[in-house]
Amino acid sequence: MSTDYQQAREALGLALRELRLSAPGGRLTGEQLAQRLGGGWTKSKVSKLENGRQTASAEELQAWAEATGQPDAYPGLLAQLRGFESHIRSWRRQLASGHRPVQEAITAEHDRTRVLTIWENVLVPGMLQTADYARHVLARHATLMQSPRDTEDAVRARIQRQAGLYEPGRKYRITMWEGALHALVCPPAVLAAQLDRLAGVIGLDTVELGIIPFSASLKIYPGNGFWIYDERRVVVEDWHAELWLDDADSVATYRRVWHTLSESAVYGTEAQNVINRARRALNIRT
Repeated sequence: MSTDYQQAREALGLALRELRLSAPGGRLTGEQLAQRLGGGWTKSKVSKLENGRQTASAEELQAWAEATGQPDAYPGLLAQLRGFESHIRSWRRQLASGHRPVQEAITAEHDRTRVLTIWENVLVPGMLQTADYARHVLARHATLMQSPRDTEDAVRARIQRQAGLYEPGRKYRITMWEGALHALVCPPAVLAAQLDRLAGVIGLDTVELGIIPFSASLKIYPGNGFWIYDERRVVVEDWHAELWLDDADSVATYRRVWHTLSESAVYGTEAQNVINRARRALNIRT
């Protein structure tokens, strides 16, 4: 967890503690506050929130403000929460209602983006996925995260977003590690169809697809996947969360990473050849 994030969470905890100690009827102990808050609340939970070891939801912040007799404090608490949650979006919170809301949130970013710059090292990017491939990826992620299963809704949302590939004025600059062409995150027949789809987008005037072959000399190791939305924002995916980075220095850093990686990529016919080799390696008759 980043230092900035933890500091922000501790600052929110301090604000909560101050509300407890300044309750209009007199300071409350952690146990007294937990009793006021009711079911699901314990003295231990109160302590974890105040010490920045747990992050409150918006609903919990509102309940806290009301239980301490200071409901007007809620907007300020919510602003603090939004201030750091906009940067670190835990999968636990994002997937509380399934994958579809996550897909819709990222669609909103796509809709206002003219140039989307993507690096992927282990998966075919969502913008180029077939429905079957997306279905397997999303279902496996839901199993891992123990989140609600809304796979078909999520697949539809992801596929609908691909309409942007055919809109004049948009640009998708995508660089991939060859390993993504071989990763059996789905049955071989599904991967074969996915590779056919991938080969089919080469030549679209909106898509610049580069693939880094296993044999390429690399100037930097192929780290986590990320997406750069114009010059505005970077989204980086990790196991515990997505990082949404808005500051200019972070955006510039990820652009340098992308450009450094893309120098090792092949394009056009050479990219087709890499895809075709991966397709043949599956040894599936058509």
